[in-house]
Amino acid sequence: MLPPFGFSAVLTQWQFAPVVTVLVALFAGLYLWGVVRVARRHPQRPWPAWRTGMFLGGLAVIVIATESGIGAYDDVLFWDHMVQHLMLLMVAPPLLIYGQPITLLMHASRNPLHTWTKRAVRSKVASFLTWPVFGVVAYTVAVAGAHLTGLANQVEQNQTLHNTEHAVFLIVGYLFFLPILGTEPIRWRLSYPVRFVILVLIMPVDTFTGIVLGNGGSGSPGLATGPRPAWAPNPISDLHAGGAVMWVAGDGLMFGLMMLVFLMWSMDERAATSGHGWFESARKANLATLIASHQPAGASARASAEPRLVSETTATTAPAGATSARRLDRGGVDDNDEQLAAYNAFLARLHQGPGDSQPS
Repeated sequence: MLPPFGFSAVLTQWQFAPVVTVLVALFAGLYLWGVVRVARRHPQRPWPAWRTGMFLGGLAVIVIATESGIGAYDDVLFWDHMVQHLMLLMVAPPLLIYGQPITLLMHASRNPLHTWTKRAVRSKVASFLTWPVFGVVAYTVAVAGAHLTGLANQVEQNQTLHNTEHAVFLIVGYLFFLPILGTEPIRWRLSYPVRFVILVLIMPVDTFTGIVLGNGGSGSPGLATGPRPAWAPNPISDLHAGGAVMWVAGDGLMFGLMMLVFLMWSMDERAATSGHGWFESARKANLATLIASHQPAGASARASAEPRLVSETTATTAPAGATSARRLDRGGVDDNDEQLAAYNAFLARLHQGPGDSQPS
């Protein structure tokens, strides 16, 4: 009895899901309670409004994916079903993560709730669930298992299993993206290159799934077998469209998240000022090697003799490059006059030809 699918149908064909509505209202109420409580306890440092908007936006995506026209047509159109999955797996979780609900709870609560929350976040169970390796495996199993196995056909025939699948995608997406995009007080602290690599490695899961579905035929998992409206495309075309959604839209969303990680990396002041950022570390290591290899022997001896940079035992065994690296790590060539002079002398020697060398 549904009209042809379109933008107007997404806005008008709403279906009420009591469980989703109650849970979304409950989490929204608890989050706003925490925001108000933090504002009262710390009037000079209220909870950031943009984080509140992110969290509420994530809840809104869940409602739209399950109760709007997108949710109403998920049993009719397979490609709409795939759009719904991407919203629950790759759109809603990052928004919820940027809302930092765990950090908000810790700021808004007092003992014993504050202590319980801290212990729960650092517990062995939470550490395992937020372990990046577990997240990668769970993401792979959820995407491939839900679309490339017989489970896809069972989901279409069982509404309870279908709703459970929605919850699984949301939870798996949250656990996978939490150590990559989040700053919650969990055990795992990943460097930005590692976060970027994880997203690169997980992208082929969406690509492979989309290609398999896009080339599927009769008997493929997810192929609709029941009655269809007259306006709906044939099952094979619908299956191929769903594969294209998973491939193109899934990879597009993942690429956008990669760019987001890169943006976070470039804007991280701690990585830029601590000297442990990837680019800064590589630059310092290269400069240290150049300075140590072209520094006069007397300067190297003076540098090795400074007790504040290296111990006497280490000074007798460590090469000059290691000493220079320590000196750069303590201040860097940018703000150390001796190191800067040595580096400038090295650059000057590079411009001298073989016949321009001065006699020693």
